[in-house]
Amino acid sequence: MTPPLLSIIIPAYNEERRLPDTLQKISSFLLRQDYTYEVVVVENGSTDRTLDIARLFEQDYPFVRAMHLEGRGKGLAVRAGMLAAEGEYRFICDADLSMPIEEVNRFIPPLKPEGEIIIASREAPGAVRYDEPIYRHLSGRAFNLAVRLLALPGLRDTQCGFKCFSAEAARTIFPLVTIHGWTFDVEALYIARRRGYRIVELPIPWYFNPESKVHLLRDLRQVVRDLLLIRRNAQQGVYDARPSSL
Repeated sequence: MTPPLLSIIIPAYNEERRLPDTLQKISSFLLRQDYTYEVVVVENGSTDRTLDIARLFEQDYPFVRAMHLEGRGKGLAVRAGMLAAEGEYRFICDADLSMPIEEVNRFIPPLKPEGEIIIASREAPGAVRYDEPIYRHLSGRAFNLAVRLLALPGLRDTQCGFKCFSAEAARTIFPLVTIHGWTFDVEALYIARRRGYRIVELPIPWYFNPESKVHLLRDLRQVVRDLLLIRRNAQQGVYDARPSSL
């Protein structure tokens, strides 16, 4: 079978409140498009009805797939979803849908900029943030400073939860991702640069969600550990290995 043009991968941990509305909006949007698509919901470690909700949508919409993993971690879920997806372009989509789903068409042909990896940016010229508290913005800038100093100089926003990889880039990069937590974005982009892929930041409209599970200042210690792990992995040649989807 011909692979779909677009795969949307949604990592979902304890998302029973937000997931129904998100999947309904995504499904309604996709049904209006003239390209082929699939939606892969990856649930891992939830203690609520997230998996049941995903499976209900799977029954009603043939382009929705629900996956369950035993292990926890957003990075683990995204890695599994990106490698299970079949699309020519594989789009990571946070369950809070803080970027309007209509923006996804700017990440794929014919509107996408040149580059194998297009990442949504709240800092690139033209981006607009809505309702974001000042403390959240400042903590995000502190995080990005650490990322630029230790791993990815030049990238202004690595943590926005919307990123699109070509199928070839996804198959090369994600088997090498080792971080299971939410700093996996930095590791994936670090591997991408090391492998010679072009990363482009695309400015988006972004709406702050007060229910966000990310607490940058609280998790700062783990962030620093992860960034140092990325540097150590690079020094030890972990990211130079031949990719394996195991």
